[in-house]
Amino acid sequence: MALLGTLINKFGKIAGWNSVKVVMLGRQVEGITALSYKDSKEKDNIYGAGEFPVGRGEGNYKAEASITLLKEEVNALQLTLGSGKRLTDIEPFDIPVMYEYKGLVMKDVIRNVEFTDNGVDVKQGDKSIATQFTLLPSHIDWNVAM
Repeated sequence: MALLGTLINKFGKIAGWNSVKVVMLGRQVEGITALSYKDSKEKDNIYGAGEFPVGRGEGNYKAEASITLLKEEVNALQLTLGSGKRLTDIEPFDIPVMYEYKGLVMKDVIRNVEFTDNGVDVKQGDKSIATQFTLLPSHIDWNVAM
């Protein structure tokens, strides 16, 4: 099987944290320190006669995501919600994630995201307060056209 593409930036700039842009609820997120997202599909070998698989079965699709935000970013989100509302009250929303390479932008979209938890973890010596939030996406669109 021939490879259709090659390394985009061979011996040039490689995507790093400073080339990632995350948009959440209509604004570019600045107080973000980590983002993780992945998806998977259940696949199993199906056995019949003999010792080797005779085929494969497929099951459910699953998407997972988490985001780590500075307290100031969380405060900005809370202020848009109004008094007494929680992050877990936010309606499902998409998170576009862009990776920029010298004018070329690759885009993934984490779809129908909801916060599933909220909290704060701070201790003596911390110079910032960052909290990891578990997100519940419906699915992830990879390499979306711009």
